[in-house]
Amino acid sequence: MIRLTYLVETEGSPEKLAAKIASDQSTGTFVAVPGETEELKARVAARVAAVRPLPSSPKPSFPSDSPGPFNRAEADIDFPFDAIGTDLAALMTITMGGVWSIRGFTGIRVIAMQLPEEFRGAHPGPQFGIPGSRKLTGVEGRPIIGTIVKPALGLRPPETAALVKELIAAGVDFIKDDEKLASPAYSPLEERVKAIMPLVLDHEQKTGKKVMYAFGISHADPDVMMRNHDVVLKAGGNCAVVNINSIGFGGMSFLRKRSGLVLHAHRNGWDLLTRHPCIGMDFSVYQQFWRLLGVDQFQINGIKVKYWEPDESFVASFKALRQPLFSEGDCPLPVAGSGQWGGQAPETYERTGRTQDLLYLCGGGIVSHPSGPAAGVRAVRQAWEAAVAGIPLEAYAKDHAELAQSLAFFGDGKAG
Repeated sequence: MIRLTYLVETEGSPEKLAAKIASDQSTGTFVAVPGETEELKARVAARVAAVRPLPSSPKPSFPSDSPGPFNRAEADIDFPFDAIGTDLAALMTITMGGVWSIRGFTGIRVIAMQLPEEFRGAHPGPQFGIPGSRKLTGVEGRPIIGTIVKPALGLRPPETAALVKELIAAGVDFIKDDEKLASPAYSPLEERVKAIMPLVLDHEQKTGKKVMYAFGISHADPDVMMRNHDVVLKAGGNCAVVNINSIGFGGMSFLRKRSGLVLHAHRNGWDLLTRHPCIGMDFSVYQQFWRLLGVDQFQINGIKVKYWEPDESFVASFKALRQPLFSEGDCPLPVAGSGQWGGQAPETYERTGRTQDLLYLCGGGIVSHPSGPAAGVRAVRQAWEAAVAGIPLEAYAKDHAELAQSLAFFGDGKAG
């Protein structure tokens, strides 16, 4: 069985609507039809395994004329594996695709998914993941420190290269194109690669350190996306930004099976599915699809972000990525981003299980440091050194000038 857990909200009976999900999403229709036999139902019909009542809500999640209250419950529904198999498109269609259309709900959210052993090895999973990301960046024993080329739109290849040169010299481990940058007329991907990769390779030759640069290769046409991939790989690159919601399951599957690059997943668009706590789906469900398909690095938000997401949501997302689906090898590298600088390092370290297996991605938190990007990189590293050692940042900053400047500049949250 494939078990899905739904948060159900209705002015009526949650038990009846759970049964409606099980029926509508497997064998049932609005009226009995020939062929819908008891034998067929026994073989492939979904079944309600449990319904756990929750406190009711005085307000509906979807608009409703009912005065309420609105009853809530968690419902576990088991879908027979034989009716779905390991096809992720079928899994999405059958277990989730139609549930939001069912009449009677004032709210419904997919909050958990448990896949059976048959999914082990059915999809490629990460090619590089955490070990490969560490090996290619040469970073061990601390977080991988990264930054983003800003402004996202407008810089031409020579201008981008000038900024990248400064960032490489600063000692950063990872640089990425912003997810909004594809291959516009003023900055075609091929020209960007030609401008940037010689800088990366020259630095590697001189120092032995190869900064990982993630180029944006996403495209709705999988063939074009693969040509973009090949441009990066041929030039000596080793990483690509992939906007997973924009390219879809099929595009990701096509790319992963042919890829020689670390695939850095940006989840832009995911917020559509999750901002309302009783509508859409949890990240713990969403991320399983993309991990099975093979993302190596998964960008989420962070502590005290510039966006809407609360810290608790980030912590839950991080935990979901660190939880093996079937083995440690299917865990991608979590990427903490969005308004990050060294100041969030201690809380990030503590709330993510005291791990350093992450890519800590700072845009303005590095490039806007008052003494420049090199000082910004040092300040973030110093903050993580303090966090791991259990030393308050203010105390550590007394002997670390870059961190002290960072605390003074970003500390009130306005500069970031």
